[in-house]
Amino acid sequence: MKIAIHGKEFNRVVAPVIARIFEILVQEKATLYVSSKFSQFLKPPLPKEFTVYNPGEPLTDIQLFISIGGDGTLLESVTHIGRLDIPILGINTGRLGFLATISKSDTEDALKKFLQGSFTLDKRALLKLETNKDIFGTLNFALNDFTLVKKDSSAMITIHTYIDGEFLNSYWADGIIVATPTGSTGYSLSCGGPLIFPRSGNFVITPVSPHNLTVRPIVVSDASEIIFQVEGRSKRFLASLDSRVASVDSSVKLKITKADFKVSLVQLEGNHYFKTLRQKLNWGLDIRN
Repeated sequence: MKIAIHGKEFNRVVAPVIARIFEILVQEKATLYVSSKFSQFLKPPLPKEFTVYNPGEPLTDIQLFISIGGDGTLLESVTHIGRLDIPILGINTGRLGFLATISKSDTEDALKKFLQGSFTLDKRALLKLETNKDIFGTLNFALNDFTLVKKDSSAMITIHTYIDGEFLNSYWADGIIVATPTGSTGYSLSCGGPLIFPRSGNFVITPVSPHNLTVRPIVVSDASEIIFQVEGRSKRFLASLDSRVASVDSSVKLKITKADFKVSLVQLEGNHYFKTLRQKLNWGLDIRN
């Protein structure tokens, strides 16, 4: 079995967990590929039996991609995989983790369940950004969200928004978010957006600090074509796809559609999206007790 691994810098508390991951995979005689960024943090007694790869290099015949970190690390992992339909197992060594749902204490059990085939694949839709200027190159997709926000700390911006050619609204705001169902638990949620079930087939458009209090998030079909034209006193604005950020100006036309491929997240037996929501959002807990 060929397995690729990506992670972030870790502390002494996490080191034994990572060491155990490598130990189990070596025992299973897996062929390991480690991202160049993560390999810099791996030191003895961790095994050296792995091949280092650079993001952008083709990961051929990989049967599992392990992301070790938080949701941000998993989003980075998606860019390493791209269109390759490689299952991603997210091990959470961070804090909240809506995507990287495997806790440090459950890591060993999770690996054993995967190796035994006790899992399903949760297919998640992505969005795609098209522009009249090359901004993000081939990484013009996002699992969580696209954002367009002001660069200047003082001036709001105006974002003219069209859906399938029909004018929706001119948002006077600090910015705007287009989130997938996966990304509905992220930045969009903190700005008042709704939670969306992953298989709903929707995008949510959420304004960031709108200057008109009657403006609210709106849910649209992910078959829609969403076009933005932005203007403001500032000449530059910030566009982002997940954690990747670029500076743009008002001459850039931005179109959002659904990507023509999906990401496969490993879902172990006994786990479900609703269970993750209950755990991460503390639903059903009485804070008075």
